[in-house]
Amino acid sequence: MTEQPPQELAAFRALERTAWETVVGCYAEGFGPLTRQMVAPLLDAVGAQTGTRLLDVATGPGYVAAAAAARGARVVGVDFAAAMVALARERYPTVAFAVGDAEALAFNAATFDAVTCNFGILHLARPDRALAEAYRVLAPGGRYAFTVWASPEQAVGFQLVLRAVEEHGDPRVPLPQGPPFFYYSDPAVAQAALAAVGFVECTARLVPLAWHLPTADALFRIMAEGTARTAALLRGQTPAARAAIAAALRDALAPYERGEGYVVPMAAMLAVGRRPG
Repeated sequence: MTEQPPQELAAFRALERTAWETVVGCYAEGFGPLTRQMVAPLLDAVGAQTGTRLLDVATGPGYVAAAAAARGARVVGVDFAAAMVALARERYPTVAFAVGDAEALAFNAATFDAVTCNFGILHLARPDRALAEAYRVLAPGGRYAFTVWASPEQAVGFQLVLRAVEEHGDPRVPLPQGPPFFYYSDPAVAQAALAAVGFVECTARLVPLAWHLPTADALFRIMAEGTARTAALLRGQTPAARAAIAAALRDALAPYERGEGYVVPMAAMLAVGRRPG
C-alpha cells in the first residue's frame, strides 16, 4: 500500500476523527447490531478467556471489550474518538477505556496476550503502522485479529450504495485519500499484510452476516449519518442527486424485504495472525 503525502494523511485523519466524534448515536444504532455479530468470532480467533490480557483497538462503543471482559479477560479498549470512548464508558462502566492512537499505542512492548480490531483498521490513515503496533504490544505467542468488510459483492449494503451513487450522483466527489476501503477484503492481501510485520500462521476467512434494517429508508439514513467516508461521499452530492440516490436505495432494497423489515447480506473478512515465540 502506497503511503499518502503528509498533508493527505492529515486530511484523512481529520475526516475520520471528525466523523467518529459526531456520528456516535447513529453508528451505534445502525451498525451496532451488525458489527456485534463479529464479536464472538473475533474473540474466539484470539483465544480470549479468563486471564487473557486483551487490547481492543478502535473499540468504538466498546462491544468487543465488554464481551471479552465478560469472558474473564483483563481488557483495555482504545479509540481515537473521545465521543466513542465516552459512550463505551457509559455503557460498560466496569471496563477500562481510553483515548488512544492505533498507530502509536501508549503501551510497552509485550504487554498483551491478544489484540483485536473490529472494523476499524481501514479508518486509519496508516493501517500498516497499526498492524506493526499490534505486533509490538503483543507478548510472544500472542494473537492479533481484525475484521473488515468483504468486497461489495458480498457486503451488499455497500454495493447498493455505491451503485446508486454511480447511477444517480457523482462518485468522484473529491475526498481526502486514505487506504482503499476494500483493500483487506482480499484474503491474500490481508494475510500478506500480517506477514509483512512479522505475524505467522496468518489466515483470513469470510464470515457471512445479515443486516436487519427496519425500513426502506434506513440504509440511506445510516450510511449518510452513521459513517465517515461514505457519509462524506453522500454529503458531496447535490440535493437532487441525494434525493435520487435515496429513492434508488428504497427500490434496491425491495428484493431483501422480509416481513416488516429488510435483511441484507453483509459478509466480513476475519484476519488472524500470531506473534512468534
